[in-house]
Amino acid sequence: MRADRNERMTSTPDSPDNTPATPFHDLDAFTALPRVAGLTLSPDGARLVTTVATRDAKGTGYATALWEVDPAGERPAHRLTRSREGEAGAQFAADGTLFFTSARPDPADAEAEKRSALWALPARGGEARVVLSRPGGVAAVTCASAADRVVVTADRLLGATTEAEHAALAQTRKDAGVDAILHTGYPIRFWDHDLGPARPELFVLEAGPDPQGEPATDADAAEPGPAASGLAPEADDVAHHLRHVSGFPRSHAFGIGAQVAPDGSFLITTATTAEARGNVREGTVVRVDLATGEHRVLHDVPGEDVAVGPVSHDGTRAVVVRTPDSTPHSAVHPRLYVMDTATGQTTPLAHGWDRWADVVAWLPDDSAVIALADSEGRRPVFRIEVATGAVAQVTREDEAWTDVVLSPDGATAYGVRSSYLFPPEVARIDLATGEVTRLPNPVERPAIPGTLEDVETVAEDGTRVRGWLVLPEGEAPAGGHPLLLWIHGGPLGSWNAWSWRWTPWIMAARGYAVLLPDPALSTGYGQDFIERGWGRWGQAPYTDLMALTDAVVAREDVDGDRTAAMGGSFGGYMANWVAGHTDRFRCVVTHASLWALDGFGPTTDAAFYWAREMDEQMQQENSPHRFVGEIVSPMLVIHGDKDYRVPIGEGLRLWSDLLAKSGRPAAADGTTDHRFLYFPHENHWIFAPQHAKVWYEVVLGFLGEHVLDAGAPVAPETLGLTRPSSTAG
Repeated sequence: MRADRNERMTSTPDSPDNTPATPFHDLDAFTALPRVAGLTLSPDGARLVTTVATRDAKGTGYATALWEVDPAGERPAHRLTRSREGEAGAQFAADGTLFFTSARPDPADAEAEKRSALWALPARGGEARVVLSRPGGVAAVTCASAADRVVVTADRLLGATTEAEHAALAQTRKDAGVDAILHTGYPIRFWDHDLGPARPELFVLEAGPDPQGEPATDADAAEPGPAASGLAPEADDVAHHLRHVSGFPRSHAFGIGAQVAPDGSFLITTATTAEARGNVREGTVVRVDLATGEHRVLHDVPGEDVAVGPVSHDGTRAVVVRTPDSTPHSAVHPRLYVMDTATGQTTPLAHGWDRWADVVAWLPDDSAVIALADSEGRRPVFRIEVATGAVAQVTREDEAWTDVVLSPDGATAYGVRSSYLFPPEVARIDLATGEVTRLPNPVERPAIPGTLEDVETVAEDGTRVRGWLVLPEGEAPAGGHPLLLWIHGGPLGSWNAWSWRWTPWIMAARGYAVLLPDPALSTGYGQDFIERGWGRWGQAPYTDLMALTDAVVAREDVDGDRTAAMGGSFGGYMANWVAGHTDRFRCVVTHASLWALDGFGPTTDAAFYWAREMDEQMQQENSPHRFVGEIVSPMLVIHGDKDYRVPIGEGLRLWSDLLAKSGRPAAADGTTDHRFLYFPHENHWIFAPQHAKVWYEVVLGFLGEHVLDAGAPVAPETLGLTRPSSTAG
């Protein structure tokens, strides 16, 4: 691939002889599609930077690179970085320096250990250089927009009070070959990784030698350089060090989301509090003076979580989301507030608006904020007036927005948008008119093998239920397209944005219609829609799914006799529930699914949250395992061993119950129509491209056998169950 400024990424091979009809017709072509994510804007509004992930040469991972996109839309996107390890977490400093994290080797230190370090690209151009490297790496960087202040998030071992002590303890563990963790409280793991013995901490990046006498962390720094009061990321001979600023007595087990004031004088963050009986609360809002490290609690209300949003330009206010603890009889309900950053006093914001919103930016005069919220199967951009709480929708297309940033004059927003018609891409929004312009992106849109329709029906209780229907290209065959009901996870989510993990076009390319429903508990339809399913997963969510399926199979272009159901996480739970309550589907695919709720609760990584979701009676009433004897459809069970959100025990118990207790048990000779696809090193999702390919190969083979009557599938050669193609025949 050429490294010139006009380099572009295409989604299909150059040769017409081996190009599939679309990338979704060929799994290798699909996993090779470049993937855009994230966006940062320079303080002067002149530069936009995004990341693009591409499959590596071995085909077993993805590497990200930084690309610059022209905000004016006049110049093609061009690549800024290139390394095997990739780059991420890009943030512009006030002077235009672009900071990012990368595990790439430091060219000035050939012997350096591979770990995530802080790098900088000078505003004037040139090569990136290491600004800071430390044991345990660097997790994230946050920059003040109008001041010379950079905040770094990094893990520090609990026994250390300085960076030197942290380095010594890390070396001791490494030399001894010890990775054991002694826990004294909860939680102990998160999604796919263990927590401890280090925890995230906040630091200010400063130039010069460490005043505590710690060694300089720049590998090539020999001179102290300028005074430590200023940064010098472009200077090759200046060391940088970290000054610890988050030494308040709270646990930060789930990570730290720091919001830095534009003038760099302070930040606000939410500390995670470990409470009695294993409860965990992310509700303590702390203000940290970045000059002195002094901290004080602004807000600490028992029984609620708080998420901190951006600080106003004048530094006097911040938007926060306060969420009272849910109970088995009252659903979670996050609401916006404006917090005084001096006193911690909060004022409700837009409480008459029945949406869950995330505020992403303040307008330059601080009169209004820009927010994103799920709404009717989309995720538009909204403007909220701070004084009145009045809400105006800015964008109105069938798309979902993320990573929205504002121009300095507040007239324009930039963001990453997607829908089920196109993957994420960078676009510009005129905030006065709502007009959206696609900017010249690093990646072209791939061809889509079909069409997308908005479908809806009325549920048993009179509630409107909607979803998306993916249809293959061309005329439907006689009798209609076979139908795949694909249920989303969450459950507090919506089918509103492109997913590289759950891609219905792969199924559409093979002739399936795919229904993507938003049943009860889905976001974007108001609080009452969530309350309908809260603590009653097996009731309204199930009947909503069946009602929308009934409406779709009534169409002439859909074959109601050839159907399957599939889902992951909560969607897998629903797939299990569906399997035990109807035989209408020829087969069921369940990924990372909840099976026996009594055992799931204490073993998930967030048991405290689950305790607020259902009481013991609800768990019993809504547990799919109770209905295993009613399951007659063949099931494909899929689970990753590193899944800590829905632990592998759920998949193991489901597999055992299917073989021993289901209405379709293993035969006398031990054979079974059920299948279990196990990934020893994957987590709640399946990230590695070679494993994503196997996932789709096995799922498509299972669907083909039972829905299309295509016969028993041939297992992928990579599973080692068939003779190698080089010797077969």
